[in-house]
Amino acid sequence: MSGQIKASFIRNYALYAAWIVAVIATLGSLYFSEIKEFVPCELCWIQRIFMYPLAIILGIAAFNNEMNMKKYVLPLSIIGGSISFYHYLVQKVPGFAEIKPCVQGVPCNIQYINWFGFVTIPFLALTAFTLISIFMLLLYMSIGKNKG
Repeated sequence: MSGQIKASFIRNYALYAAWIVAVIATLGSLYFSEIKEFVPCELCWIQRIFMYPLAIILGIAAFNNEMNMKKYVLPLSIIGGSISFYHYLVQKVPGFAEIKPCVQGVPCNIQYINWFGFVTIPFLALTAFTLISIFMLLLYMSIGKNKG
């Protein structure tokens, strides 16, 4: 693929890919809480606060072909990803578990799932936030190359 074709491909599909990731993450979190009946901790709720609007914002942007959504999407995805990373550290690193960010309700270090010994719910959220950020940065760079 030539550079022009790659930029065109990214411009055409990065926004949709980011939206699909946000929708899957949103539906996944609802599945864990509503169907599997996992009670979200405080950090999980904060991550949801950053993810759920992304599904709506990216959906509107994708269907309206609005390429300039990075100024709204990147702050949400970077902050949400940072919270997910911290939550993952609370679950996996003994020193962080003693900080106890959750003062009431479910403890933040509880691991409802632990697939392959490292994939927990905050890890899934971190992956989604990271993918959304990458897609937005790729979209931004492909638009910049097109202007130049």
